Amino acid sequence: MGPGWRFAAICAVVAAGCRTAEAPAPFKPVVGVRELMRSVLNPNANVVWRAVSTVVTTAGIDELRPRSDAEWAGVRNAAVTITRAGNQLMLSPRARDGSRWMKAAQALIETSTAAMRAAEAQNADQLFSVGGEMYSACLSCHENYMSE
Repeated sequence: MGPGWRFAAICAVVAAGCRTAEAPAPFKPVVGVRELMRSVLNPNANVVWRAVSTVVTTAGIDELRPRSDAEWAGVRNAAVTITRAGNQLMLSPRARDGSRWMKAAQALIETSTAAMRAAEAQNADQLFSVGGEMYSACLSCHENYMSE
């Protein structure tokens, strides 16, 4: 036997000791995009958007803000849920055209992450501002895809 047999034997031992990684479970969407919007994104976006507002009436000015840690946590949790749904929009088979769709989903993730951070900081002004950015991200996507 030549010197190559030792190398072959070592490779065989190493290969026998290596385990192949199990393939991850495939992503399995339970609902389509419209149902994800209706049941997850819309209700949670409304929590974020309605958390901070200023209402001017003849009786005066009413500043609506989360007042307790529990109210802020509810806004934060809604923003987290939106972020997760944005990630789901980027997965097959929901992901559509690769570029425009992915950019819209990424904008949703970025703005809802910023809303989450604003809620964690209990910063009403920042939450109001980022809520507008989140609305713009949603509107941009709807303008491109709701007619389809």
